[in-house]
Amino acid sequence: MGKRAGWAALIAAGVGLALFITLFSPFASGHPDGLERVAEDHGFHHQAKGPVFEIIPDYAVPGVKNERVATILSGVIGVLIVAAIGLIVGYSLKRVARSRAASGSLPSAPESTTPGPPGTI
Repeated sequence: MGKRAGWAALIAAGVGLALFITLFSPFASGHPDGLERVAEDHGFHHQAKGPVFEIIPDYAVPGVKNERVATILSGVIGVLIVAAIGLIVGYSLKRVARSRAASGSLPSAPESTTPGPPGTI
């Protein structure tokens, strides 16, 4: 397996695991998180301002009647958005590094003189 295929498999496994975990999101606690709980306990939760923009309000896809399915879909959408952003940023950084190395503005990595296991580069 080449270096590129290894990274692709690792990324696919990570995204796959994150998507699998979203199946369990409907079983997460319905109670507020720590910060919300403190605000409620101390009586200042009414001062909180809502977000300016919400892609998926209240972690449920609007228009889906089944609450569990709506929660799972919101998780899937979130995982795919984060994975896409990560891939775009990674690809962009790789292109910048390659163009800098080609132009000579970045020093190339030194060759390793330490022998590794057989079959490694």
